[in-house]
Amino acid sequence: MPVPKISRRQFLQGCSAAIASMAGARLTNLAFAKQDNPSDTLVVVFLRGGWDALNVVPPLQGDDRGFYEKARPDIKISDLLTLNDQFGLHPALAPLHELYQAGKMGVVHAVGLDHDTRSHFDAQEYIELGTPGSKNTTSGWITRHLQETGVSSILPVVSTAGQPTSLLNFVPTVNVNSPSDFSQWGNDLLASQQTALRQMYQGESLLHRAGARTLDALNIVSPLVNQEYQPSNGAFYNDDELGQQLKTIARMIKLEAGLRVAAVDFGGWDTHEYETDGNGGYIGDLLGQLASGLSNFYLDLDSGYTDRLSVVVISEFGRRLVQNESYGTDHGHGSVMLALGGNVNGGQVYGKWPGLNNDQLYDHADLAVTTDYRQVLSELLSTRLGNSNIESVFPGFSGNYNPLGLFR
Repeated sequence: MPVPKISRRQFLQGCSAAIASMAGARLTNLAFAKQDNPSDTLVVVFLRGGWDALNVVPPLQGDDRGFYEKARPDIKISDLLTLNDQFGLHPALAPLHELYQAGKMGVVHAVGLDHDTRSHFDAQEYIELGTPGSKNTTSGWITRHLQETGVSSILPVVSTAGQPTSLLNFVPTVNVNSPSDFSQWGNDLLASQQTALRQMYQGESLLHRAGARTLDALNIVSPLVNQEYQPSNGAFYNDDELGQQLKTIARMIKLEAGLRVAAVDFGGWDTHEYETDGNGGYIGDLLGQLASGLSNFYLDLDSGYTDRLSVVVISEFGRRLVQNESYGTDHGHGSVMLALGGNVNGGQVYGKWPGLNNDQLYDHADLAVTTDYRQVLSELLSTRLGNSNIESVFPGFSGNYNPLGLFR
C-alpha cells in the first residue's frame, strides 16, 4: 500500500514522536490504541473566547426570563427552540435541537470553574490542566487519563489545531486541518522507496523502532490522502475550519485504528461588541457553524460508530448577564456544556439552576457556577472511557465527584 506524501522533516518528527512515546507513553492530539479497545472515542470541542451561555440556552419564561430581557434589551434571543419548561435553545442551533429531541444530546447549565478568574488564558489553562487555581501542573487532564488507562500503540498522526494544554506533556505531532495538508515529498513515495526505508529501520534501537512505527502510522492514514471521502447518510461538511476538522476526525474514526482522543478548537467567542441582531448576527453565524459541523459529524458517524463516540463541547467561561455599551457581553462566570453520543442520556438539561435575580448572581453580575466542569468529565471518564480513577486525572477532586446521570 503506498503511503501519503510527506516531507522528510515530518517523517523525522514522527520518528522523534514515536521514540518519545515508546520511552514515556506520551500522546498526541490524535492518539491511537489497540483496535479492540472497548472505550469510546472522545472528541473535545473547545470554544475559545468564552461563549455566551445565556444567549445559547436562555431562560424561557418566568422571573428569570424577565431578568434576562431587562438585562439585555438589545441582544436578547427570541424564537427559542424549547428544551423544557424552563429553557430554550438559540434558533441557530436547530440541527442540534433535533439531536436533543432524539435523546442524543444533553445540556449542562450553570457549569464551569470553581475558581474566580475572568482571564481567558488562566481559565483555559485551569480547565485543560484539570487543576483549577494551579498552573504548575506538568501535564494536561487528557494526558493523565491516557497514562492511567494505558495506550498500547501511540501514533502521532495529525493535530487539528495545534496542541492544547489538555495534552500538555505530549510529544510533538504533525499539525493539519485536513489530509490534503500533507506536504509533497518530491514524487510519490514509490514501493522501492518504502522498501528501502523499511530496510533502513529494521534494527531494534529506539531510532529504528521509531522509524518503522512512523511508516506504520503513514500506512494507517494513507486512505485519508489517497482516496476520496464520501460521508455516510447524506452528511455534508461545510467548507469552514470546524467542518473540515470534524470531517478529518470522522475519517480517522472510520479507519478502525483505535482512535482514542481528538481535540478540536473553535475560536471567536469573545463577543464584547455587536454580539447579535435579533436572532442572527455574529453569534448566530458562529452557532450555525457549530450546529452544522456537529450535526453532520454525528450523522456521518451514525452508521455504526456513535455507540462508541462521546463528544463534549466546552468553553472557558460564560458572559455577564447585563449587556455592555457596545451591544455585546463581557467576561462572566457560569457557562453551558453540551454532550453528544449514542450513550448520552440526552433530551435533558442537567445541573442546578441558580437563578438570575441580583442576589443569585455571582458577584452580582454573572451566572453562578453550580456544577464543576470536572463533574461532567469525571462521569465521562468513569462511564464511557474506562477510567474510574478520577483522582489520577483531576487531583483533589474525587471526593467531590457526584455523577449527574448524563452518560450511561
